[in-house]
Amino acid sequence: MKRANKKKSSQKTWLWAALAVVLVAAAGLIVALSQPSTQAQGSLPDQVSVAQAADLRDQGAFILDVRQPEEWQQVHIPGATLIPLGELPDRLDEVPQDQEVVVVCRSGNRSAQGRDILRSAGFEQVTSMAGGVTQWQAQGLPVESGQ
Repeated sequence: MKRANKKKSSQKTWLWAALAVVLVAAAGLIVALSQPSTQAQGSLPDQVSVAQAADLRDQGAFILDVRQPEEWQQVHIPGATLIPLGELPDRLDEVPQDQEVVVVCRSGNRSAQGRDILRSAGFEQVTSMAGGVTQWQAQGLPVESGQ
């Protein structure tokens, strides 16, 4: 009789331990699934640093500058394409969909808006650069002026 009770007690302990493991795993899965995803699988993060943007540029990313022409003429990233933010919705066909896109502006505010316009239009490989051209230049990265 003592053996049977001991066996039942041991089985109950294992059962409770297994149940606890399942509950912890389920809770972790629920938490993971409930977190809003700001990044589709395989896409770029919402925002990248100047150094990350420079790396993406060096790897062939399309650099989209959404500042105004006057700002562009003062200083811009070599190889970037200028499409002012206000014109972007009407000029989406000028932005490649088969290439990573880094949106830049002076400080990082308009670039986030440009990124969101592109994402709303179906672009998946798009991000904005934190700090803008101001930070790019402050970090000693190459710039050009004029057309």
